[in-house]
Amino acid sequence: MYKHEKQAVERLQSNHIHMLPTLSTAIIALFLIISLSGTMLFPMMAFADEPQPVAQVGNTTYMSVQDAIGHTSMKNNTVTLLTDTTESITITPPKVVRGITLELNGHALNASNTTAITIPANMQLTITGSGMVVGGDNPAIDCRGALRIQGGNFTSNTTLMRFAETGSTSAEASISAGTFTAPTLIGMLDDAEHLGYVSIRGGEYHGAIPAGLDTLVLMGGSFSTTENLTPYLADMAGLIPDSGDGMFNISELAISSDYPTVALEQGSTLQKLTNDSLLDLTGTKLNGISDYRLVADAEQLQALNKQIELALQAVAERKAFDAVSQTVTITATRNAETADGEADPQFRTSGHDEISTQVTVNIKSIAKPEEPDKPDEPGKPAEPKQPDMPRTGSAIQALAVASLLLLVAAAVCAFVTSRLRSS
Repeated sequence: MYKHEKQAVERLQSNHIHMLPTLSTAIIALFLIISLSGTMLFPMMAFADEPQPVAQVGNTTYMSVQDAIGHTSMKNNTVTLLTDTTESITITPPKVVRGITLELNGHALNASNTTAITIPANMQLTITGSGMVVGGDNPAIDCRGALRIQGGNFTSNTTLMRFAETGSTSAEASISAGTFTAPTLIGMLDDAEHLGYVSIRGGEYHGAIPAGLDTLVLMGGSFSTTENLTPYLADMAGLIPDSGDGMFNISELAISSDYPTVALEQGSTLQKLTNDSLLDLTGTKLNGISDYRLVADAEQLQALNKQIELALQAVAERKAFDAVSQTVTITATRNAETADGEADPQFRTSGHDEISTQVTVNIKSIAKPEEPDKPDEPGKPAEPKQPDMPRTGSAIQALAVASLLLLVAAAVCAFVTSRLRSS
């Protein structure tokens, strides 16, 4: 039995010796798997915690928009937002670059502690794409150089965009698209002598534009209020209310008349006309507010009133009057004076005051009235009318017939009497 027990022990020890390499290999493999998993996991966790790039120029990304602006070039001067960011930027590209394009790319640039975008003198910025520039309690844009806005949504709790013209520099801006919302949409920087040259050619504007911005020109766009806009409208431009959203849209100036042809006839309508009463009579008006007024041709209006005067005289004198027609030209003339007659520097004179329309006024004919019967003279009684006397021939014939009838009657009476007596 001992020999067999010894052989069993030896076989068990041999199996343990053969199992050790297999167990070691499994342990080593498990350790390698865990190590590799950790190696792959930790970089991913570290990458998630690292800040993401916010802007791109060409194929290179940057951690700030300002850094991206500094790496623009003449060959590639477009800075594209890659994500929403909070940063106040100044347009200061390398010296060889005079202007850059900011592509909002559907993201938001939020002001941090000052104006969201500052454009120094002699610098140019074009803003494109959908996205937002949010000023918050700061302006969205301060501009002393050149600005082109071709899209985007711009908001602020204060003045939205400020411009400046000084003795040595002048801002220049052209806005063709975008949505702009603020209590005050446009203003001047503190040291500005004038606004500079700012033209609005399109876009949607929710907020006020103050008076006194001498070189602001409105050539297009949609506005939430008409206050102070009149002096800024370009030549031949007016504002049309949009009944759908309550906005006022700029369009070319146009004149229309509700009644381009009207008729005057004897009665209340037959009276002399002034410039204003002619406009009211024909319903002639501009297509919206502007610093224009409608003026009827003075000579034509005078000729019309002369015909009206002749018609009124004919009525008074009970005479006939033949129908006449008079055409009057009404022209839109730009105002150049204030209400008190003083020159207003905010009203620019125009060389395009040729827009006009014509209305026609017809004066109907007046027939001569019939002569009325003469009234009796006062205090004198009317003479009684004499009965009409029959004509002489007729009277004789009547007497002859009556006499003949009497004779016949007498003969009949005599015949009857004689027969009675004989019986």
